[in-house]
Amino acid sequence: MDEAVLEIARIVRTAGGRAFLVGGCVRDGLMSKSDVKDFDIEVFGLAPDALRAALERRFRLDLVGLSFGVLKIHGHDIDVSLPRRESKQGTGHRGFLIDSDPMMSVKEAATRRDFTVNAIYQDPLTGEYEDPWGGRADLADGVLRHVSDRFAEDPLRVLRGMQFVARFGLRPDPSTVEICRRMSMENLPPERLMEELRKFLLKGLWMSRGMDFLRRTGWVHNFPELNRLIGCRQDTKWHPEGDVWNHTCCCLDAFAAERYRCADDHDNLVVGLAVLCHDFGKPFCSRYDRKSGHIRSLGHDVQGVEPTMSFLKRLTNEERILKEVPPLVKCHMMPYAMWKSRARDSAIRRLALKVGSIERLIRVCMADEMGRPPLPACSEALEWLSAEATRLQVKDSMPKPIVQGRDLIALGMKPGVEFGVILKKCFEAQLDGEFSDHEAGCRHLRMQIGER
Repeated sequence: MDEAVLEIARIVRTAGGRAFLVGGCVRDGLMSKSDVKDFDIEVFGLAPDALRAALERRFRLDLVGLSFGVLKIHGHDIDVSLPRRESKQGTGHRGFLIDSDPMMSVKEAATRRDFTVNAIYQDPLTGEYEDPWGGRADLADGVLRHVSDRFAEDPLRVLRGMQFVARFGLRPDPSTVEICRRMSMENLPPERLMEELRKFLLKGLWMSRGMDFLRRTGWVHNFPELNRLIGCRQDTKWHPEGDVWNHTCCCLDAFAAERYRCADDHDNLVVGLAVLCHDFGKPFCSRYDRKSGHIRSLGHDVQGVEPTMSFLKRLTNEERILKEVPPLVKCHMMPYAMWKSRARDSAIRRLALKVGSIERLIRVCMADEMGRPPLPACSEALEWLSAEATRLQVKDSMPKPIVQGRDLIALGMKPGVEFGVILKKCFEAQLDGEFSDHEAGCRHLRMQIGER
Protein backbone atom coordinates (compact mmCIF):
# COMPACT_ATOMS: atom_id res chain seq x y z
CA MET A 1 0.00 0.00 0.00
CA ASP A 2 1.25 3.51 -0.81
CA GLU A 3 2.72 5.07 2.35
CA ALA A 4 1.16 8.50 1.69
CA VAL A 5 -2.26 6.87 1.39
CA LEU A 6 -1.78 5.15 4.75
CA GLU A 7 -0.64 8.39 6.36
CA ILE A 8 -3.70 10.26 5.05
CA ALA A 9 -5.96 7.50 6.39
CA ARG A 10 -4.29 7.75 9.81
CA ILE A 11 -4.64 11.56 9.85
CA VAL A 12 -8.33 11.23 9.00
CA ARG A 13 -8.87 8.59 11.71
CA THR A 14 -7.17 10.79 14.32
CA ALA A 15 -9.42 13.71 13.31
CA GLY A 16 -12.52 11.56 13.83
CA GLY A 17 -13.31 10.46 10.27
CA ARG A 18 -12.78 7.39 8.13
CA ALA A 19 -10.97 7.26 4.79
CA PHE A 20 -11.74 4.78 2.02
CA LEU A 21 -9.99 4.07 -1.24
CA VAL A 22 -12.51 3.87 -4.05
CA GLY A 23 -12.71 3.56 -7.82
CA GLY A 24 -10.02 2.36 -10.19
CA CYS A 25 -7.32 1.84 -7.58
CA VAL A 26 -9.50 -0.66 -5.68
CA ARG A 27 -10.72 -2.33 -8.87
CA ASP A 28 -7.18 -2.70 -10.24
CA GLY A 29 -5.91 -3.98 -6.89
CA LEU A 30 -8.56 -6.70 -6.90
CA MET A 31 -7.48 -7.60 -10.42
CA SER A 32 -3.90 -7.97 -9.13
CA LYS A 33 -2.61 -5.18 -11.32
CA SER A 34 0.81 -4.06 -10.11
CA ASP A 35 0.80 -0.64 -11.78
CA VAL A 36 -1.71 1.11 -9.51
CA LYS A 37 -0.44 4.70 -9.34
CA ASP A 38 -3.49 6.95 -8.96
CA PHE A 39 -5.44 6.86 -5.72
CA ASP A 40 -8.89 8.28 -4.99
CA ILE A 41 -9.72 8.64 -1.30
CA GLU A 42 -13.21 9.43 -0.04
CA VAL A 43 -13.48 10.70 3.53
CA PHE A 44 -16.57 10.16 5.69
CA GLY A 45 -17.41 11.85 8.96
CA LEU A 46 -15.32 15.04 8.62
CA ALA A 47 -16.52 18.49 7.62
CA PRO A 48 -14.69 20.09 4.65
CA ASP A 49 -12.80 22.66 6.77
CA ALA A 50 -11.78 20.04 9.33
CA LEU A 51 -10.48 17.71 6.60
CA ARG A 52 -8.51 20.47 4.92
CA ALA A 53 -7.00 21.67 8.20
CA ALA A 54 -5.99 18.14 9.20
CA LEU A 55 -4.29 17.40 5.87
CA GLU A 56 -2.52 20.77 5.66
CA ARG A 57 -0.60 20.00 8.84
CA ARG A 58 1.31 17.31 6.93
CA PHE A 59 0.75 17.79 3.19
CA ARG A 60 0.79 20.62 0.70
CA LEU A 61 -2.58 20.74 -1.06
CA ASP A 62 -3.37 21.74 -4.63
CA LEU A 63 -6.77 23.39 -4.54
CA VAL A 64 -7.58 23.19 -8.28
CA GLY A 65 -10.44 20.78 -7.60
CA LEU A 66 -11.72 22.54 -4.50
CA SER A 67 -14.91 23.78 -6.21
CA PHE A 68 -15.82 20.10 -6.81
CA GLY A 69 -14.94 19.11 -3.25
CA VAL A 70 -11.62 17.54 -4.28
CA LEU A 71 -8.25 18.14 -2.59
CA LYS A 72 -5.17 17.08 -4.55
CA ILE A 73 -2.11 16.06 -2.57
CA HIS A 74 0.85 17.94 -4.03
CA GLY A 75 3.63 15.66 -5.25
CA HIS A 76 1.42 12.57 -5.15
CA ASP A 77 -1.18 11.10 -7.50
CA ILE A 78 -3.78 11.21 -4.73
CA ASP A 79 -7.17 12.92 -4.78
CA VAL A 80 -9.06 13.32 -1.51
CA SER A 81 -12.75 14.13 -1.59
CA LEU A 82 -15.90 14.08 0.48
CA PRO A 83 -18.92 11.98 -0.46
CA ARG A 84 -21.26 14.05 -2.57
CA ARG A 85 -24.59 14.18 -4.30
CA GLU A 86 -24.73 15.15 -7.96
CA SER A 87 -28.04 16.54 -9.22
CA LYS A 88 -28.54 16.70 -12.98
CA GLN A 89 -29.34 20.30 -13.98
CA GLY A 90 -28.50 20.35 -17.70
CA THR A 91 -27.67 18.18 -20.71
CA GLY A 92 -24.58 16.27 -21.71
CA HIS A 93 -21.59 15.33 -19.58
CA ARG A 94 -21.64 18.56 -17.56
CA GLY A 95 -24.64 20.27 -15.99
CA PHE A 96 -24.40 18.74 -12.49
CA LEU A 97 -25.07 20.49 -9.19
CA ILE A 98 -22.62 19.13 -6.62
CA ASP A 99 -23.40 18.98 -2.89
CA SER A 100 -20.86 17.48 -0.48
CA ASP A 101 -22.17 15.61 2.55
CA PRO A 102 -19.61 13.92 4.83
CA MET A 103 -22.40 12.28 6.86
CA MET A 104 -23.69 10.32 3.87
CA SER A 105 -23.64 6.51 4.02
CA VAL A 106 -21.22 4.56 1.83
CA LYS A 107 -24.13 3.02 -0.09
CA GLU A 108 -25.64 6.40 -0.90
CA ALA A 109 -22.24 7.81 -1.85
CA ALA A 110 -21.65 4.87 -4.19
CA THR A 111 -24.93 5.53 -6.01
CA ARG A 112 -23.38 8.31 -8.09
CA ARG A 113 -20.69 6.01 -9.47
CA ASP A 114 -20.95 4.49 -12.93
CA PHE A 115 -20.26 0.75 -12.70
CA THR A 116 -20.36 -1.63 -9.76
CA VAL A 117 -16.69 -2.53 -10.28
CA ASN A 118 -15.86 1.13 -9.64
CA ALA A 119 -18.10 1.39 -6.56
CA ILE A 120 -16.03 -0.80 -4.23
CA TYR A 121 -14.65 0.91 -1.10
CA GLN A 122 -11.61 -0.30 0.83
CA ASP A 123 -10.28 0.90 4.17
CA PRO A 124 -6.50 1.15 3.60
CA LEU A 125 -5.76 0.70 7.31
CA THR A 126 -7.74 -2.50 7.86
CA GLY A 127 -8.07 -3.83 4.32
CA GLU A 128 -11.83 -4.20 4.86
CA TYR A 129 -14.20 -3.67 1.94
CA GLU A 130 -17.54 -1.88 1.74
CA ASP A 131 -19.24 -3.16 -1.40
CA PRO A 132 -22.89 -2.10 -1.37
CA TRP A 133 -23.54 -2.82 -5.07
CA GLY A 134 -21.79 -6.18 -5.45
CA GLY A 135 -18.81 -4.97 -7.45
CA ARG A 136 -16.45 -7.70 -6.25
CA ALA A 137 -18.85 -10.43 -7.34
CA ASP A 138 -19.29 -8.76 -10.74
CA LEU A 139 -15.53 -8.45 -11.11
CA ALA A 140 -15.07 -12.13 -10.25
CA ASP A 141 -17.79 -13.07 -12.76
CA GLY A 142 -16.37 -10.77 -15.44
CA VAL A 143 -19.53 -8.64 -15.61
CA LEU A 144 -19.85 -4.92 -16.32
CA ARG A 145 -23.01 -3.66 -14.63
CA HIS A 146 -24.21 -0.11 -13.98
CA VAL A 147 -24.85 0.89 -10.37
CA SER A 148 -28.30 2.46 -10.67
CA ASP A 149 -30.65 4.29 -13.01
CA ARG A 150 -28.67 7.45 -12.28
CA PHE A 151 -26.13 6.02 -14.70
CA ALA A 152 -28.21 7.59 -17.48
CA GLU A 153 -27.49 11.11 -16.21
CA ASP A 154 -24.03 11.09 -17.84
CA PRO A 155 -24.01 9.79 -21.44
CA LEU A 156 -20.21 9.74 -21.55
CA ARG A 157 -20.48 6.59 -19.45
CA VAL A 158 -21.45 4.62 -22.56
CA LEU A 159 -18.01 5.20 -24.06
CA ARG A 160 -16.45 4.52 -20.67
CA GLY A 161 -18.26 1.20 -20.81
CA MET A 162 -16.78 0.55 -24.24
CA GLN A 163 -13.22 1.09 -23.05
CA PHE A 164 -13.76 -0.86 -19.79
CA VAL A 165 -15.05 -3.85 -21.77
CA ALA A 166 -11.99 -3.60 -24.02
CA ARG A 167 -9.51 -3.08 -21.18
CA PHE A 168 -10.74 -5.72 -18.75
CA GLY A 169 -12.53 -8.22 -20.99
CA LEU A 170 -15.79 -7.76 -19.08
CA ARG A 171 -19.16 -9.00 -20.31
CA PRO A 172 -21.78 -6.22 -20.28
CA ASP A 173 -24.93 -7.04 -18.37
CA PRO A 174 -28.03 -6.92 -20.64
CA SER A 175 -29.62 -4.29 -18.39
CA THR A 176 -26.57 -2.07 -18.86
CA VAL A 177 -26.71 -2.47 -22.63
CA GLU A 178 -30.39 -1.56 -22.53
CA ILE A 179 -29.94 1.61 -20.48
CA CYS A 180 -27.12 2.68 -22.81
CA ARG A 181 -29.42 2.25 -25.81
CA ARG A 182 -31.73 4.89 -24.32
CA MET A 183 -28.96 7.46 -23.84
CA SER A 184 -28.05 10.23 -26.29
CA MET A 185 -24.58 11.45 -27.28
CA GLU A 186 -25.98 14.94 -27.91
CA ASN A 187 -24.08 17.79 -26.21
CA LEU A 188 -21.07 15.68 -25.26
CA PRO A 189 -17.89 17.74 -25.77
CA PRO A 190 -15.59 16.28 -28.46
CA GLU A 191 -12.55 16.36 -26.19
CA ARG A 192 -14.27 13.99 -23.73
CA LEU A 193 -15.22 11.60 -26.54
CA MET A 194 -11.61 11.63 -27.68
CA GLU A 195 -10.40 11.00 -24.14
CA GLU A 196 -12.40 7.76 -23.97
CA LEU A 197 -11.31 6.70 -27.47
CA ARG A 198 -7.72 7.39 -26.47
CA LYS A 199 -8.02 5.07 -23.45
CA PHE A 200 -9.70 2.44 -25.63
CA LEU A 201 -6.83 2.49 -28.13
CA LEU A 202 -3.97 2.82 -25.65
CA LYS A 203 -5.19 0.46 -22.91
CA GLY A 204 -7.65 -1.92 -24.53
CA LEU A 205 -6.74 -5.59 -24.91
CA TRP A 206 -10.05 -7.10 -26.05
CA MET A 207 -10.74 -4.46 -28.69
CA SER A 208 -13.39 -6.38 -30.61
CA ARG A 209 -15.40 -6.73 -27.38
CA GLY A 210 -15.35 -2.97 -26.95
CA MET A 211 -16.46 -2.50 -30.55
CA ASP A 212 -19.24 -5.03 -30.02
CA PHE A 213 -20.41 -3.02 -27.00
CA LEU A 214 -20.55 0.10 -29.19
CA ARG A 215 -22.65 -1.80 -31.70
CA ARG A 216 -25.00 -3.51 -29.22
CA THR A 217 -25.77 -0.24 -27.45
CA GLY A 218 -26.62 1.38 -30.79
CA TRP A 219 -23.99 4.06 -30.25
CA VAL A 220 -22.19 3.04 -33.42
CA HIS A 221 -24.87 5.07 -35.23
CA ASN A 222 -23.28 8.19 -33.75
CA PHE A 223 -20.21 7.43 -35.86
CA PRO A 224 -21.43 7.00 -39.47
CA GLU A 225 -17.95 6.13 -40.72
CA LEU A 226 -17.94 3.09 -38.44
CA ASN A 227 -21.60 2.26 -38.95
CA ARG A 228 -21.07 2.00 -42.72
CA LEU A 229 -18.60 -0.84 -42.17
CA ILE A 230 -21.36 -3.09 -40.83
CA GLY A 231 -22.62 -5.29 -43.65
CA CYS A 232 -20.04 -4.05 -46.17
CA ARG A 233 -19.16 -7.34 -47.84
CA GLN A 234 -15.66 -8.53 -48.60
CA ASP A 235 -14.47 -11.37 -50.76
CA THR A 236 -14.16 -14.53 -48.70
CA LYS A 237 -10.99 -15.53 -50.57
CA TRP A 238 -9.06 -12.67 -48.97
CA HIS A 239 -11.34 -11.98 -46.01
CA PRO A 240 -12.83 -15.16 -44.50
CA GLU A 241 -13.47 -13.24 -41.26
CA GLY A 242 -16.55 -11.53 -42.73
CA ASP A 243 -17.58 -7.96 -43.46
CA VAL A 244 -15.46 -4.83 -43.06
CA TRP A 245 -16.71 -4.32 -39.51
CA ASN A 246 -15.50 -7.78 -38.46
CA HIS A 247 -12.22 -7.18 -40.26
CA THR A 248 -11.68 -3.86 -38.46
CA CYS A 249 -12.39 -5.50 -35.10
CA CYS A 250 -9.87 -8.26 -35.85
CA CYS A 251 -7.31 -5.65 -36.93
CA LEU A 252 -7.77 -3.75 -33.67
CA ASP A 253 -7.24 -6.97 -31.70
CA ALA A 254 -4.02 -7.55 -33.66
CA PHE A 255 -2.89 -3.97 -33.03
CA ALA A 256 -3.50 -4.31 -29.28
CA ALA A 257 -1.58 -7.59 -29.14
CA GLU A 258 1.53 -5.91 -30.57
CA ARG A 259 1.14 -2.48 -28.93
CA TYR A 260 3.49 -3.31 -26.05
CA ARG A 261 6.43 -3.25 -28.48
CA CYS A 262 6.18 0.55 -28.66
CA ALA A 263 6.39 2.66 -25.49
CA ASP A 264 5.39 5.93 -27.15
CA ASP A 265 1.73 6.77 -26.44
CA HIS A 266 1.46 9.23 -29.32
CA ASP A 267 2.83 6.70 -31.82
CA ASN A 268 0.42 4.08 -30.51
CA LEU A 269 -2.52 6.49 -30.70
CA VAL A 270 -1.73 7.47 -34.30
CA VAL A 271 -1.31 3.84 -35.36
CA GLY A 272 -4.45 2.78 -33.47
CA LEU A 273 -6.54 5.49 -35.11
CA ALA A 274 -5.16 4.56 -38.53
CA VAL A 275 -6.04 0.90 -37.94
CA LEU A 276 -9.55 1.91 -36.86
CA CYS A 277 -10.00 4.09 -39.95
CA HIS A 278 -7.98 2.21 -42.56
CA ASP A 279 -10.94 0.74 -44.47
CA PHE A 280 -13.36 3.67 -44.19
CA GLY A 281 -13.19 3.90 -47.99
CA LYS A 282 -14.49 0.39 -48.70
CA PRO A 283 -18.23 1.15 -48.41
CA PHE A 284 -17.80 3.70 -51.21
CA CYS A 285 -15.95 1.54 -53.72
CA SER A 286 -16.54 -2.17 -53.02
CA ARG A 287 -18.01 -3.84 -56.12
CA TYR A 288 -18.69 -7.36 -57.33
CA ASP A 289 -16.59 -7.98 -60.43
CA ARG A 290 -18.51 -10.36 -62.69
CA LYS A 291 -15.46 -11.12 -64.81
CA SER A 292 -13.33 -12.38 -61.93
CA GLY A 293 -16.20 -13.49 -59.70
CA HIS A 294 -14.74 -11.59 -56.76
CA ILE A 295 -15.63 -8.54 -54.66
CA ARG A 296 -13.03 -5.81 -55.16
CA SER A 297 -12.43 -2.53 -53.36
CA LEU A 298 -10.14 -0.75 -55.80
CA GLY A 299 -8.96 2.60 -54.52
CA HIS A 300 -10.40 2.17 -51.05
CA ASP A 301 -7.17 3.47 -49.51
CA VAL A 302 -7.46 6.85 -51.24
CA GLN A 303 -11.25 6.92 -50.81
CA GLY A 304 -10.77 6.47 -47.09
CA VAL A 305 -8.99 9.78 -46.53
CA GLU A 306 -12.07 12.03 -46.59
CA PRO A 307 -14.20 9.97 -44.14
CA THR A 308 -11.15 9.60 -41.90
CA MET A 309 -10.75 13.38 -41.74
CA SER A 310 -14.47 13.80 -41.10
CA PHE A 311 -14.35 11.26 -38.26
CA LEU A 312 -11.27 12.79 -36.64
CA LYS A 313 -12.38 16.41 -36.93
CA ARG A 314 -15.52 15.65 -34.92
CA LEU A 315 -13.33 14.33 -32.12
CA THR A 316 -10.27 16.56 -32.00
CA ASN A 317 -8.59 19.68 -33.31
CA GLU A 318 -5.14 18.35 -32.44
CA GLU A 319 -3.04 19.19 -35.49
CA ARG A 320 -0.62 16.29 -35.12
CA ILE A 321 -3.46 13.76 -35.17
CA LEU A 322 -5.17 15.39 -38.17
CA LYS A 323 -1.85 15.55 -40.01
CA GLU A 324 -0.42 12.12 -39.21
CA VAL A 325 -3.34 9.66 -39.34
CA PRO A 326 -4.87 10.25 -42.84
CA PRO A 327 -1.59 9.59 -44.75
CA LEU A 328 -1.33 6.17 -43.09
CA VAL A 329 -4.86 5.37 -44.29
CA LYS A 330 -4.09 6.65 -47.78
CA CYS A 331 -0.85 4.70 -48.10
CA HIS A 332 -1.69 1.41 -46.38
CA MET A 333 -1.71 -0.52 -49.68
CA MET A 334 1.49 1.01 -51.06
CA PRO A 335 4.01 -1.36 -49.44
CA TYR A 336 2.65 -4.28 -51.49
CA ALA A 337 2.77 -2.46 -54.82
CA MET A 338 6.27 -1.22 -54.03
CA TRP A 339 7.45 -4.69 -53.07
CA LYS A 340 6.06 -6.23 -56.26
CA SER A 341 7.79 -3.62 -58.41
CA ARG A 342 10.92 -3.56 -56.21
CA ALA A 343 10.56 0.19 -55.94
CA ARG A 344 13.62 2.39 -56.19
CA ASP A 345 15.22 4.12 -53.24
CA SER A 346 13.69 7.43 -54.29
CA ALA A 347 10.17 5.97 -54.03
CA ILE A 348 10.86 4.69 -50.51
CA ARG A 349 12.20 8.07 -49.42
CA ARG A 350 9.10 9.76 -50.83
CA LEU A 351 6.86 7.25 -49.05
CA ALA A 352 8.60 8.14 -45.77
CA LEU A 353 7.95 11.80 -46.55
CA LYS A 354 4.24 11.10 -47.08
CA VAL A 355 3.59 9.03 -43.97
CA GLY A 356 6.10 10.57 -41.57
CA SER A 357 7.21 7.17 -40.24
CA ILE A 358 7.47 3.98 -42.28
CA GLU A 359 7.58 2.05 -39.00
CA ARG A 360 4.08 3.31 -38.21
CA LEU A 361 2.88 2.33 -41.68
CA ILE A 362 4.32 -1.16 -41.27
CA ARG A 363 2.45 -1.52 -37.97
CA VAL A 364 -0.84 -0.50 -39.62
CA CYS A 365 -0.26 -2.93 -42.48
CA MET A 366 0.70 -5.76 -40.14
CA ALA A 367 -2.52 -5.29 -38.16
CA ASP A 368 -4.39 -5.29 -41.48
CA GLU A 369 -2.76 -8.59 -42.47
CA MET A 370 -3.36 -10.19 -39.07
CA GLY A 371 -7.00 -9.11 -39.15
CA ARG A 372 -8.06 -11.86 -41.59
CA PRO A 373 -8.31 -15.00 -39.46
CA PRO A 374 -7.70 -17.80 -40.04
CA LEU A 375 -5.41 -16.57 -42.85
CA PRO A 376 -1.83 -16.01 -41.69
CA ALA A 377 -0.06 -12.69 -42.13
CA CYS A 378 1.97 -12.53 -45.35
CA SER A 379 4.71 -10.24 -44.10
CA GLU A 380 7.29 -10.65 -46.89
CA ALA A 381 6.44 -7.26 -48.38
CA LEU A 382 6.61 -5.56 -44.99
CA GLU A 383 9.91 -7.24 -44.11
CA TRP A 384 11.34 -6.02 -47.42
CA LEU A 385 10.11 -2.47 -46.82
CA SER A 386 11.44 -2.48 -43.25
CA ALA A 387 14.89 -3.58 -44.41
CA GLU A 388 15.00 -1.04 -47.25
CA ALA A 389 13.81 1.82 -45.06
CA THR A 390 16.39 0.90 -42.42
CA ARG A 391 19.14 0.88 -45.05
CA LEU A 392 18.05 4.33 -46.26
CA GLN A 393 17.71 5.62 -42.67
CA VAL A 394 14.07 6.63 -43.16
CA LYS A 395 12.27 3.93 -41.18
CA ASP A 396 11.46 5.98 -38.09
CA SER A 397 11.35 9.49 -39.53
CA MET A 398 10.89 11.33 -42.78
CA PRO A 399 13.95 12.54 -44.74
CA LYS A 400 14.96 16.08 -43.85
CA PRO A 401 16.41 18.57 -46.36
CA ILE A 402 20.19 18.63 -46.22
CA VAL A 403 20.56 21.93 -48.09
CA GLN A 404 19.19 24.87 -46.09
CA GLY A 405 18.59 28.57 -46.67
CA ARG A 406 21.82 29.40 -44.84
CA ASP A 407 23.73 27.57 -47.56
CA LEU A 408 22.23 29.91 -50.16
CA ILE A 409 23.17 32.93 -48.03
CA ALA A 410 26.73 31.58 -47.71
CA LEU A 411 26.92 31.65 -51.51
CA GLY A 412 26.00 35.32 -51.53
CA MET A 413 22.30 35.04 -52.33
CA LYS A 414 19.76 37.29 -50.63
CA PRO A 415 16.55 35.77 -49.20
CA GLY A 416 13.63 35.97 -51.61
CA VAL A 417 11.07 34.05 -53.62
CA GLU A 418 13.82 32.14 -55.43
CA PHE A 419 14.96 30.55 -52.18
CA GLY A 420 11.93 28.28 -52.01
CA VAL A 421 12.23 27.21 -55.65
CA ILE A 422 15.93 26.38 -55.36
CA LEU A 423 15.59 24.56 -52.04
CA LYS A 424 12.69 22.49 -53.38
CA LYS A 425 14.76 21.38 -56.39
CA CYS A 426 17.65 20.49 -54.11
CA PHE A 427 15.38 18.42 -51.89
CA GLU A 428 13.96 16.58 -54.91
CA ALA A 429 17.52 15.79 -56.00
CA GLN A 430 18.28 14.54 -52.49
CA LEU A 431 15.22 12.26 -52.56
CA ASP A 432 16.38 10.96 -55.94
CA GLY A 433 19.69 10.00 -54.34
CA GLU A 434 21.88 12.55 -56.14
CA PHE A 435 23.56 13.44 -52.85
CA SER A 436 23.37 12.23 -49.25
CA ASP A 437 25.61 14.55 -47.22
CA HIS A 438 26.07 18.29 -46.77
CA GLU A 439 29.27 18.62 -48.77
CA ALA A 440 27.76 16.87 -51.81
CA GLY A 441 24.56 18.86 -51.33
CA CYS A 442 26.46 22.16 -51.50
CA ARG A 443 28.25 21.00 -54.66
CA HIS A 444 24.86 20.23 -56.19
CA LEU A 445 23.60 23.65 -55.06
CA ARG A 446 26.52 25.48 -56.68
CA MET A 447 25.94 23.52 -59.87
CA GLN A 448 22.24 24.39 -59.84
CA ILE A 449 22.91 28.09 -59.27
CA GLY A 450 25.54 28.07 -62.02
CA GLU A 451 22.97 26.75 -64.48
CA ARG A 452 20.57 29.60 -63.81
